[in-house]
Amino acid sequence: MSVGDKPRTSATAADPAADQPRSAWAGPRALLLRLHFYAGVFIAPFLVVAAVSGLLYVFTPQLDELVYDDIVHVPDQPHSLPLSEQVRVGMAARPGDELLGVRPATTGTDATQVILEAPDLPESYRRTAFVDPHTAEVTGVLETYGSGQALPIRAWVDNLHRGLHLGDVGRIYSELAASWLWVVAVGGAVLWFGRRRRKSLLRPERGAKGRRRILSWHGATGLWIAAGLVFLSATGLTWSQYAGANITELRAALSWETPAVSAELPSTMPGADAGIDRIVGTAREHGLSGSIEVTPPSAAGEAYVVQQVSRAWPTQQDSVSIDPATAQVAETLRFDDYPLIAKLARWGIDAHMGLLFGWVNQLVLVLLGIGLLSVIFWGYRMWWLRRPRHGDHSGPNGTGAFGKPPSRGRWRRVPGRVLAPLAVVTAFIAYFVPLLGISLLGFLVVDTILGSRRRSAEREPREARP
Repeated sequence: MSVGDKPRTSATAADPAADQPRSAWAGPRALLLRLHFYAGVFIAPFLVVAAVSGLLYVFTPQLDELVYDDIVHVPDQPHSLPLSEQVRVGMAARPGDELLGVRPATTGTDATQVILEAPDLPESYRRTAFVDPHTAEVTGVLETYGSGQALPIRAWVDNLHRGLHLGDVGRIYSELAASWLWVVAVGGAVLWFGRRRRKSLLRPERGAKGRRRILSWHGATGLWIAAGLVFLSATGLTWSQYAGANITELRAALSWETPAVSAELPSTMPGADAGIDRIVGTAREHGLSGSIEVTPPSAAGEAYVVQQVSRAWPTQQDSVSIDPATAQVAETLRFDDYPLIAKLARWGIDAHMGLLFGWVNQLVLVLLGIGLLSVIFWGYRMWWLRRPRHGDHSGPNGTGAFGKPPSRGRWRRVPGRVLAPLAVVTAFIAYFVPLLGISLLGFLVVDTILGSRRRSAEREPREARP
C-alpha cells in the first residue's frame, strides 16, 4: 500500500531524487515512504485476511437469527411458566453439565437461555439449552462462545477473524495486522498531506491517467478511512495476545479496569435459597430492565450476580449482587459509575463488533472493510506499474519482474535532533506492541540486505573496467 509519486519522466528516472520535494520534509518523507512501502507489501496480505473475515463477521448476527430462528424464537403466548421450571428443564437436557448462568426471555417470542459449562468443549465455549418460556420445552441445544453468547455461525467466523482456527499460533496473524494497521493508515495520511499539490486531497484527481490516477484514488480513499482504520487497530489490539496483555497491565496500573460487583457476602448464617424467580424480581425492581444474565452462586457464602447484557446504544451494563437467602440487594454497580476509560473500552469493543449502533454500525464497518481492500489493491497495482518494462534489466536492486521500492538514502538527511527522539518513541512503541517491533526489525534487515546487494552490484562494473 505504498503511496508513490507521479510517473517518472526521463529526467526523474535519471535522478531519483527529482520527484521529491526539496525541503526539510524530504528526509523524513523518504524514511516514512520506505516504511509505508515495506509495510504495504509485506503486511497487506494479513490485512486482506482480516478485512475479508471482518466483513463476514459484520453480518453474522443476522445469519444466526435466520439459521437458528426456530431455536431462539418461540410463538408468543399470554402466560409464562416460572423461570425455575424453565431452568430445571434446560439442565435436564444436559444432565452432565453444570449451570453457569441464565438469560431469561426478554420478550414473549424469545427463548430462555440456560447456559451450561461443558467439560468436553474448548475454553470459552459453553453449551446453551434454549427453553420455551410458555411451555418449558427445549427448542434446541447449541454450542455458544464467549461472554456475548455467540451462536455457532458467529462463533466460527469470530475465531476465523481472530486466529484462523489455529489457536494461539493463528492469533499472531491478527495481532500483526492490528499492530501495523494504524502505522500504515497514519503514515499514508501524512504522506498524502505532504504532497505539493493539495487541490484534491479528499477526492481522486480529475483527468489523471495511469499510475497517477491510481495514486489519487489510493490517497483520497485512504484519507477518508484513516481514522476508522486507526480505531479498528486500537480496539483490535485490546484482544491481541501480546500487546493485549500489555494493555491489560497498563489499565490495571492506572486503575482503568472495568469494575464488577462482588459475589462475596458478609459472614452470615446462610439460609435457604430464595429461588431464581425472586432473584430476578428483585433485580427488575432495582432497575435492571431489558436483557439480563443471572449467575448463580458457585459456593456457599456467595451471592447471585445479575447483569444487564445489552450492548447497543445507550449501553445497559448495570449489575447487582443479591443475597440468595433474603433476595435483598447486597451491592449495586451502575454503568454510569464506570471510569471513563472502562466506558470507552466497552463502547470501542462493541463498535468494533458492529453492535453499538445497530445497522448503522454495520454499514460503517462494511465501508471501512471495502475501503481497506480497495486501497490495498491500488497499492499493489502501483507497485506492479513500477516494475521494469520489457527489455529493461532488473537493476542493482535485484527486483526482477517486481516493482521497485522507493529510492533509498535520502532519509539519512533527517536531522539528529529529529531522528533521536523518533528512535526513542519507536523503541517504546515496539516494546509495547512487540509484533510491530519484531516485524519492523525484519524490515530493517531486509532493507540492509537489499542495500548491500545494490552497492555490490554497483562496484562490480567499476572493478571490471581496465
